Amino acid sequence: MLGSDEARAIHEQFPAIDLHADTLMWTRWLGYDLHARHTPPLPFAALGGHVDLPRMRDGGMGAQFFGLVSLPITHSARGSAAVVDAQIDALDEAILRRPGLRLVRTAAEVEACRAAGELGALLGIEGAHALEGSLDKLGHFARRGVRYLGILHFSANEAGAPAYGRGRDDAAGLTRWGHDLVHRCEAERVLVDLSHLNKRGFLDACAIATKPPIVSHTGVLGAFDHWRNIDDEQLRAVAGLGGCVGVIFCPRFVGGEGLGPVVKHMKHILDVVGEDVPALGSDWDGFIVPTRPLKDPTGLPLLTDALLEAGVSERVIGKILRGNVMRVLGEA
Repeated sequence: MLGSDEARAIHEQFPAIDLHADTLMWTRWLGYDLHARHTPPLPFAALGGHVDLPRMRDGGMGAQFFGLVSLPITHSARGSAAVVDAQIDALDEAILRRPGLRLVRTAAEVEACRAAGELGALLGIEGAHALEGSLDKLGHFARRGVRYLGILHFSANEAGAPAYGRGRDDAAGLTRWGHDLVHRCEAERVLVDLSHLNKRGFLDACAIATKPPIVSHTGVLGAFDHWRNIDDEQLRAVAGLGGCVGVIFCPRFVGGEGLGPVVKHMKHILDVVGEDVPALGSDWDGFIVPTRPLKDPTGLPLLTDALLEAGVSERVIGKILRGNVMRVLGEA
């Protein structure tokens, strides 16, 4: 097992919760077994095959948010909702097949899962195009266990424009439907995820939100200049609402290989908006090449060691690993 005894003790006290992994996409496509330990061969290992229950346990995890991905091939999002339902079906089947994994929705359920010795699975949709223009579909997905909705992914939809991708428009804010969507999310107790949303839409969403939003997987511009990353104004907008920001593990977005760049992004968030904001946002299994020490959950104690070496206290590390996400879940 990786990491120092001190790091592993911290994970025992604060089992980690990661805000974004796209593993169910692979389960739906390839029958990827969440219960089996995987050592995928290259080049597959560079893009997927990162998360499974044995490696989550080895890495001191308590729960994983699984992103529900649908990628519209044309300008029409028709069929996207069915793709999301199929991924939830795949998780349901994995839970029924063997013990050890439980679908959870609330902070209390995450704690109950921990007490039972099981790992928690939470759900988040990546891109409101999956609603196919219907706010009522959000209620359907909420009833199936979805706990956050990413307003945008890589293509414009009824709510607004992406930070990058098809339909990018940096001057576009949230549409009227996008405003209604934020309000509907809060009514359905679904967290608003601002990942992939352009800056103007991002700030629009924060201006009308009354509950904490999240940014499930991102870097920060104050640590590395990249279109994928958010700036200090966006950080302050999320922090002002009590939200949290998951730091991505992709070297292309954090500015280099190794643990140092990931820690740099977390330290920047701590410096700008404080200890209640940073969280984990790996983007495992999401067609990214993760940094080698964090190629799968087994490396998380190494990140904890790196944070300790950077002068971050055990108490604050506990917030990064678990506490900040749990607080946001509780407040939602």
